[in-house]
Amino acid sequence: MGCASSIHISDRVVYHSGKDSEDSHSPQQTNTTQHQGNPASGLPLKPQSCKTTLTEVQFGPMKLFKDPLQVLLVFAKEDSQSNGFCWACEKANFRCSMARTPESALECFLEKHHDLVIIDHRHSRHFDAEALCRSMRAVNSSENTVIVAVVKRPDREEASVMPLINAGFNRRYVENANVMACYNELLQLEHGEVRAQFKLRAGNAIFTALEQSQEAIEIMSEDQVIQYVNPAYESIMGYQQGELIGKEIIEVPKSEKNKPDLLETINSCIRKGKEWQGIYYAKKKNGDSIQQNVKITPVIGQGGKIRHYVSINRPLNDNNKSDKSSERVQAESQTDIQSCKHKDRRKGSLDVRSTTSRGSDGSSQRRHSSMARIHSMTIEAPITKVINIINAAQESSPMPVAEALDRVLEILRTTELYSPQLGTKDEDPHTNDLVGGLMTDGLRRLSGNEYIFSTKQPHHIPSHLTTPLSLNDIPPRIAQTMENEDSWDFDIFNLEAATMKRPLTYLGLKIFSRFGVCEFLNCPEATLRSWLQVIEANYHSSNSYHNSSHAADVLHATAYFLCKERVKQSLDPIDEVAALIAATVHDVDHPGRTNSFLCNAGSELAILYNDTAVLESHHAALAFQITTRDDKCNIFKNIERNEYRTLRQAIIDMVLATEMTKHFEHVNKFVNSINKPLAALEENGGNSDEESVKSILTSPENRILVKRMLIKCADISNPCRPQELCIEWAGRISEEYFAQTDEEKRQALPVVMPVFDRNTCSIPKSQISFIDYFITDMFDAWDAFADLPNLMQHLDNNFKYWKGLDEKKLHSLRPPPE
Repeated sequence: MGCASSIHISDRVVYHSGKDSEDSHSPQQTNTTQHQGNPASGLPLKPQSCKTTLTEVQFGPMKLFKDPLQVLLVFAKEDSQSNGFCWACEKANFRCSMARTPESALECFLEKHHDLVIIDHRHSRHFDAEALCRSMRAVNSSENTVIVAVVKRPDREEASVMPLINAGFNRRYVENANVMACYNELLQLEHGEVRAQFKLRAGNAIFTALEQSQEAIEIMSEDQVIQYVNPAYESIMGYQQGELIGKEIIEVPKSEKNKPDLLETINSCIRKGKEWQGIYYAKKKNGDSIQQNVKITPVIGQGGKIRHYVSINRPLNDNNKSDKSSERVQAESQTDIQSCKHKDRRKGSLDVRSTTSRGSDGSSQRRHSSMARIHSMTIEAPITKVINIINAAQESSPMPVAEALDRVLEILRTTELYSPQLGTKDEDPHTNDLVGGLMTDGLRRLSGNEYIFSTKQPHHIPSHLTTPLSLNDIPPRIAQTMENEDSWDFDIFNLEAATMKRPLTYLGLKIFSRFGVCEFLNCPEATLRSWLQVIEANYHSSNSYHNSSHAADVLHATAYFLCKERVKQSLDPIDEVAALIAATVHDVDHPGRTNSFLCNAGSELAILYNDTAVLESHHAALAFQITTRDDKCNIFKNIERNEYRTLRQAIIDMVLATEMTKHFEHVNKFVNSINKPLAALEENGGNSDEESVKSILTSPENRILVKRMLIKCADISNPCRPQELCIEWAGRISEEYFAQTDEEKRQALPVVMPVFDRNTCSIPKSQISFIDYFITDMFDAWDAFADLPNLMQHLDNNFKYWKGLDEKKLHSLRPPPE
């Protein structure tokens, strides 16, 4: 057996190069084979020695020895490219594993912790390379792994690498099966990124040593900002953990026992790149002075400049009672030492800038010092308590349980606790594009090709909407259209037509009157009328979906949900008013484009809100600007200050909850905090324990969850509407997405939802994906809480309708006429 190549396939299929034999992919074969030549390029490879050689790496004053690289190749099928990398690994004497599926790749990676992973990104029909990369990055041990994407050679223009970087790839490799090209790539990776990561791992070891050192150690930046002190330093000086980090050295109290010019002497020495050593009095936190033998070493880094200062301090046993003679000895010794201690640190110095300076990513210093702080924190986040409990349980658990708990901890430590993992991209491109378009903030492309929304003029009430109007003045035709507005089957499109695309003002007047909003806010109906008019005027009637009819539809759904018994038990009058106002304003001034589009385009709003919840932040902020700018429409002007703050906070929270990036977080919190406890109570004896039910429904935290869930369900309730209304809404949102795709292509921006191309899109497929991924679970949870059998029946009917169209391979909203 040739052991140099060390090539095996982790899903128990042996990799063979050269001509395929009939049983070359037989699962029964489990031994590895040595390559005799390379069919991909015709270059023969010399047999490698079985001897394992260690690579020596110089890291400052440290000498590091590294085993041969461990490489994991993830290719769904054997082809010339995978062969090329296999042969290149053998030529470079790297240890190489091959995986065919994401599952086997993850399993192999968790077992061997490879230095380098190369993933085939060319054929998304086999598996989602970016999802696999994200899964690997979720593993703690992947921090120092280099992951490379093999991409297709571009047919036309060069694509952005930002999607790959966001997924966790370090770099890409444009497909080239030539063995020497693959070999050169591996060598560059080994001597570049892989070696840099190897040094960073060594940096972690250094900081571990610093943490355990009994000597007090302090590291400062070139500007003399304290960036690290070890536990021994904090203990000796009496500071709590983390109190000194980030402070300039001049902010730390100084002892009066030092000579007046001593600090100036020290600074002049170390700024010249010289090491200073001598006796120095430091002031402890309690005010006592402590005599120390101090050595300060400048560390030369990038550009040959001083980047850090490392100070090592050893306390002297003088009981802080030194007399003037000892102080004189101190000053003399310092002067003598500084003159003879000049040490050029340019060679063999450790540049710790990458691990300690402000602004560095993944700072080892912060990680180690903060971990020590976390364990002594008295104020713990709930997730910290959970992790500590699991850590404690691991100590007395058998190995299989401990390993399982390790996996649990890895999951808990990720920030994406509530986002489910998608299948492969080609398996359901509609779902993938919907998630990409609705649940991300775009990929910032630095092309200079920026799409800027023009700054709008100050918002005001248009003159044609200032005509007097009250509930009693509503024209009979419009009033008749709204007669059944308390029914779920209410037709918002009839009202849209009757009001000439001004449904929000009329429906708002009726619903707000039904809920007594004017009485609660102590505001005249004329003020509410003016407010509704100006809010509606700032919805864009040119948008096919995000216009005032959508706002009116969400207001109607919100009012309907507020009348449900469980919701009424949970919420107070101020919550109901907040929900109705939030529904009315939740999409005000929506430009008809998604957050991803605005971020990619570098819009003014995206810049203002730092690419985070851009539209939702704008809707909430603008709503309050419009409302409070003019007394004529300020519905809040007569309520008490504290009540206004509570109401404002609730409105903002509900509007921000409509942002889709936290969709699964909101739904899961609602299920775990409300649905499950209520279900447990019912199983343990019905609803007899009214106090327990009431405590679940009315706790402040759960009321917030109910309000978030309510407006989220109202906002995307279209699939639960009667079929004709559902179809109309589906057509409108599709048209808005089509228009966005058209504009992205015109502006040469990334197309965030490629399936929404008006020439190729299957609207039934997009609706099926939306219902499957976003709607079903959420409305199951909401129905379990609020009891909505009619909505669930509509949802079932509509899903079957879209499925029927899709099975007939139809892309349109409706079947063709018979």
